Amino acid sequence: MKCPYCGHLENKVVDSRLNKEYTITRRRRSCDSCGQRFTTYERLEVMMPMLIKKDGSREAWDRHKIVSGLEKACEKRPVSMAEIDSFVDDLERRLQDSGEREVDTKIVGEWVMEGLSKLDEVAYVRFASVYRQFKDINEFMDELKGLLDSREDK
Repeated sequence: MKCPYCGHLENKVVDSRLNKEYTITRRRRSCDSCGQRFTTYERLEVMMPMLIKKDGSREAWDRHKIVSGLEKACEKRPVSMAEIDSFVDDLERRLQDSGEREVDTKIVGEWVMEGLSKLDEVAYVRFASVYRQFKDINEFMDELKGLLDSREDK
């Protein structure tokens, strides 16, 4: 592992811990050259299905891309990074469990919106406004009415 401070390749692991689900290993490392400490995370790499975009092109699953979108939707909301990571972990598990080699991005988008509506309603509306590309205020209001109606059904 390359030291982020000096670039030296030799270091030692000082501490290792697993997360609650035993899916990620957090390692504290110490550089043999400069002595600085840094943290690395290890996660099992699994084959994710390819995503089929609106224009028909295919794209590999990119966890960072979905995390970035969720961070923007949840900005200044009471949603922690741990909740976002857990949300994306669940999404990845759902994709893997589908057993499909290719999944339409429309399906993934709907799964994200379904989960966000339960996680944080404001984040849901923010994500929906970008994802659904509302053409006017009426489409936006229809989405809000649907959200309010679903709350009343509970």
